[in-house]
Amino acid sequence: MGFKIKAMELLKKYKHAWVFSYALLYIPWFLYLEKHVTTDYYVIHSSIDEHIPFVEYFIVPYLLWFVFIAAVFLYFFFTDVEGFYKLAKLSFIGMTIFLVISTLMPNGLMLRPHFFSRDNIFIDMVKTLYRADTPTNVFPSLHVFNSVAACIAINDSQVLRKHKKLCWGAYILAGTIILATVFLKQHSVIDVMAAFVMAYALYQFVYVPQTRRFSRTVRETVLQSK
Repeated sequence: MGFKIKAMELLKKYKHAWVFSYALLYIPWFLYLEKHVTTDYYVIHSSIDEHIPFVEYFIVPYLLWFVFIAAVFLYFFFTDVEGFYKLAKLSFIGMTIFLVISTLMPNGLMLRPHFFSRDNIFIDMVKTLYRADTPTNVFPSLHVFNSVAACIAINDSQVLRKHKKLCWGAYILAGTIILATVFLKQHSVIDVMAAFVMAYALYQFVYVPQTRRFSRTVRETVLQSK
């Protein structure tokens, strides 16, 4: 009986876990695109890309993206339900837009190096990444978009804003992740710019209205107390 009660309490406390069911939509859709978008696709390219060198050391922050996004989501999941819902709403709407774009306009890159002039552990990690991840379905960059979304959520948190070193550490990590997408030739600068535009547009929809309501409530409270 004790176990059943505890289980019910946990289900009630963390009922917002239903949000993670989005993976049931995203993962099959994304895997379908990865399997079927292989040849006939629109090539994303900018002349700026040609001037960006390949730097294998950026594989480290690129892979840290998975830890970074998971850590931010879990922090809000366990400590700030409202913040978790806003982060999930921002991220998942953007990810769905990405899927729709990739479906209606199959896209990919031709930026990856054909050979490597160096041989080290970082090059080996990049080769593994290239084998696991096709150079398709890149617009806009989800590495960039979700990194920006995480930073928006962190900046919006009144609790986290008190820990300036932690916030700046997160912002710097996000910045290196974004740089990694172009220095590893995983994305074009066009993908990066599109991710920023999408994040800004969705921020206006998800965060700004609530910020305005909060400010209006504060003003009304102050006026009433006078």
